[in-house]
Amino acid sequence: MRGRFITLEGGEGVGKSTQAAMLSDTLRQRGFEVRLTREPGGTPGAEAIRALLLGKDIDWGARAECLLFAAARADHVANVIVPAVEGGAWVVCDRFLDSSRAYQGGQGGLEDADILAAHTIGSNALLPDSSILLQASEDALIERLHARDGDNSDRIGGRPVNYHRKVAARFQNFAEQEPERFLRIHAEGTPDDVHQRIMQGLAPLLDTHK
Repeated sequence: MRGRFITLEGGEGVGKSTQAAMLSDTLRQRGFEVRLTREPGGTPGAEAIRALLLGKDIDWGARAECLLFAAARADHVANVIVPAVEGGAWVVCDRFLDSSRAYQGGQGGLEDADILAAHTIGSNALLPDSSILLQASEDALIERLHARDGDNSDRIGGRPVNYHRKVAARFQNFAEQEPERFLRIHAEGTPDDVHQRIMQGLAPLLDTHK
């Protein structure tokens, strides 16, 4: 049986990495084979591109940034995601295409169609079975980011608050446009609280694999 591909999306500080790990652990406990991965990254080549993208030495323009993300994703999809899903595993990925659409498309000035075209070329237009969008209030996110990063945010995370506000609005728009793919989750409260909301939301997808 084909596996499933699940992504976690949202702005900085919503808890994607924590929830991706918790979801992976729960799926394993239920007997599924699971591959936990992230973007940009997941393969040696994509991790090398990640270092270029998130480092503070180079101020990439939006177009170069978009193409670098697409290149990292192409390698990740071809060498990790598709083989794992076709082999029956559930792939849980911290960020995917929708992050490029929200960040480079929303605030980089690129058209959504351009980002989707690069994704079609690089990754055969692959979309997740479910995209979990974690959402929290701006005040809660600012508090989390300060606790997590202090003054050491990466190049993208350290951009102005208004930038991240617009990114959040883009994610919201995507979820409204594709309600069948997006699972919107309130990300405030304890990690366990959020995890339980995710598991409840994923119940229909899990039921298809009983």
